[in-house]
Amino acid sequence: MPDKDLIIVNAKVTTMDRQNPVAEAVAIRDGKFLAVGSEAEVRAAAPEAEMIDAGGRRMIPGLIDSHTHIIRGGLNYNMELRWDGVPSLAEAMRMLKEQVAKTPAPQWVRVVGGFTENQFAEKRLPTLDELNAVAPDTPVFILHLYDRALLNAAALRVVGYTKDTPNPPGGEIQRDAKGNPTGLLLAQPNATILYATLAKGPKLDQDYALNSTRHFMRELNGLGVTSVIDAGGGFQNYPDDYEVIQKLHEDGDMTVRINYNLFTQKPKEELQDFSNWVKMIKPGQGDDTYRHNGAGEMLVYSAADFEDFRFERPEMPPNMESDLEPVVRLLAENRWPWRLHATYDQTIDRALNVFEKVNKDIPFTGINWFFDHAETISERNIDRIAALGGGIAVQHRMAYQGEYFVERYGAKEAEHTPPIKRMMEAGLPVGAGTDATRVASYNPWVSLSWLVTSSTVGGLKLYPAANRLDRDTALRLWTEANTWFSREQGKKGQIKEGQLADLALLSDDYFSVPEAEIAHLRAVLTVLGGKVVHGDGDFRPMAPDLPAPMPDWSPVRQFGGYYRSAEKDQGTATKFAAACGCASSCGVHGHDHAAALGANVPARDARTFWGSFGCSCWMV
Repeated sequence: MPDKDLIIVNAKVTTMDRQNPVAEAVAIRDGKFLAVGSEAEVRAAAPEAEMIDAGGRRMIPGLIDSHTHIIRGGLNYNMELRWDGVPSLAEAMRMLKEQVAKTPAPQWVRVVGGFTENQFAEKRLPTLDELNAVAPDTPVFILHLYDRALLNAAALRVVGYTKDTPNPPGGEIQRDAKGNPTGLLLAQPNATILYATLAKGPKLDQDYALNSTRHFMRELNGLGVTSVIDAGGGFQNYPDDYEVIQKLHEDGDMTVRINYNLFTQKPKEELQDFSNWVKMIKPGQGDDTYRHNGAGEMLVYSAADFEDFRFERPEMPPNMESDLEPVVRLLAENRWPWRLHATYDQTIDRALNVFEKVNKDIPFTGINWFFDHAETISERNIDRIAALGGGIAVQHRMAYQGEYFVERYGAKEAEHTPPIKRMMEAGLPVGAGTDATRVASYNPWVSLSWLVTSSTVGGLKLYPAANRLDRDTALRLWTEANTWFSREQGKKGQIKEGQLADLALLSDDYFSVPEAEIAHLRAVLTVLGGKVVHGDGDFRPMAPDLPAPMPDWSPVRQFGGYYRSAEKDQGTATKFAAACGCASSCGVHGHDHAAALGANVPARDARTFWGSFGCSCWMV
């Protein structure tokens, strides 16, 4: 039986459709936009439809992240304490202390990326002594970007690092004067030591991993994200580590559309991996919810330049070209799109030499291939990419590492990192993403803020005004422009008749809030294929229930995902109280109020509600 038609009225609709850029209402039928225009027009198109009043809010197409690691991130989300957006080290350590008290042996407390020391008021990371004082017995692992990890003494004991443990290639286990590990692991510049250590920790079983991935997708929905391209990742083996997302797809439990790339896992075995995979699966295989997208972002290990700007630029080895060429030939012969991680222009230059050589024998026409990152790309290499029909996906890594880049290379060199306007002027397809969850946060509004303001999360302005994007252009890189990278142009990314009905109503108006507030925007209503997948405030009753985060000690139960201060959530808490006829005080609400809210309030929002009044009497 088809779903009932839906209309949303009284909205400020930004369509990203140049032929019909603004509207006030939309009609949805069978998962697609039926009409986009005035309220009278959409009512006439769907006279029997259910109606949602947007309350004058800004509506945008559902956001699309062209580079993230949602599959790996979902497998771990419920185990991770997120410091994304936390404003001070004092607050971060308070959260850590509370989580240590809840975490049973033999589990770890993990803070895995998405933050930088520069976002903290104190402008520093915790010391190892501070970690050991807070957690003398519970293993704690903190990953800071891809440059270092901090392990307390309990974690060192569990992973088994001793004075006899050798440093891995490209990494360092820092030691004291007696040769004993201190708990600081450094990428020098290879991050393998960091995520190989993380991989030693306990994992969630499949039922818990299913729950974890659903909560991560719902967290993204709460930020207005409806589609992503998963770039693979280290320790993300195909097909084994895709079983959870495959089951969610089969069960109809996905609330984010995923196009996924396959990432080779072992040096010297890359060609064999791709030779096997081209026989197993074809690009485009799947459906609009879950679809294969091609190869990368790792094609061969000898072509991977790491983005730790605290460390000098690594020279790629002499065998880079000879390793890369047979892989690219195989992909081109099988018409597999690919993406290649490349931070530095020197790496891009050498990769383009290979691409141009292969293109002479096997034209790339019709293959949507692209580079990721490209912070220091030159004008010459931008033009070479354009000549080969490639694109560039940019991420907001500079929002997290800008201070380190400036410290090493200077403020002048940082003014075009990456040179997005020059890429667009050359006619390249350009899209935006996050590279979450380990390098940067998954919050798209931090990326949009960076694109518009050029500010790092620590407040450093990187680019002159001429190199920044206006709000409309930045939003287009997060919507319509990103469809090129999954070969879905005309299918989604716009609020337009016939396209997939993915949209978000925003907590405030992206086009009129002060620049400093862009990073704090969220979605109050998110719709995927015409179905509500997230609701907040007045729209909360429209959202489907979600089982509580598992296991019961999960940091998501207490802290949720991206940090939200009590001040910003005060209005939401008051609405909860009003809905139940309660006064706004902990003593009045008590446990009876929690019971009244019951399963209608997801764990994340219950924590927000009670936290805004400074109490913790309600625990999911």
